Amino acid sequence: MKRQKTITIMTTSSPYTGKVLVAGATGKTGTWVVRRLQHYGIPVRVLVRSAEKGERFDNAEVVVGRVQDKDDVARAVKGCSAVISALGSSQVVGEASPGEVDRDGVIRLAEAAAEAGARHFGLVSSLAVTKWYHPLNLFGGVLSMKLAGENRVREIFAKDGRSYTIVRPGGLQDGEPMQYRLKVDQGDRLWNGFTNRSDVAELLVLSLWNDKARNTTFEVVSEDKEPQQSLGYCFEGLKKG
Repeated sequence: MKRQKTITIMTTSSPYTGKVLVAGATGKTGTWVVRRLQHYGIPVRVLVRSAEKGERFDNAEVVVGRVQDKDDVARAVKGCSAVISALGSSQVVGEASPGEVDRDGVIRLAEAAAEAGARHFGLVSSLAVTKWYHPLNLFGGVLSMKLAGENRVREIFAKDGRSYTIVRPGGLQDGEPMQYRLKVDQGDRLWNGFTNRSDVAELLVLSLWNDKARNTTFEVVSEDKEPQQSLGYCFEGLKKG
């Protein structure tokens, strides 16, 4: 089977050293996380459900396993200094449901990462996670499950010298990174808007070395189309929490 290329040939060095595990790497947002990590020359490990799914990744270490399995997760995080989770449920019930993935999968990943010595955890969440009455919660309580995952990440990684960054994007769209000016807010006050998956990935990768991103939770949506040189400005003025 021909392997699909998923990285940019040209790379840019970053201040970050260490290997990063990407969970949910085969999803659209997770694939962008891998691309942006490799853009900066950061070593990547991916957790995938099958060896076949791992074939799409070049220059990435592949661990086959399931986030529902504690031993698989422990193997995946071992030796990684950071974890970025782009996990997302795909069913209302069953092992791919919000409860199994957005809550329990994220919690299992965060607990194993901390136990293995990882120092930073990045998480893709969503707008409106605190709004229990939001229509999206009709689908397996997905927003409430994401919030439960967020809460455990904050509890674990806000102490003992560890850190976290939780990004709550609007409706996810495809497209190249840094093509839009981004609006950032906190307090879950944004109800709508879209965000490019690639920009979410870029923010989480930048959070690996940007001190202003540490221990923050924030919402982000796209504004006017306006090419950006960097998304580092999104972390300016963020409150911790």
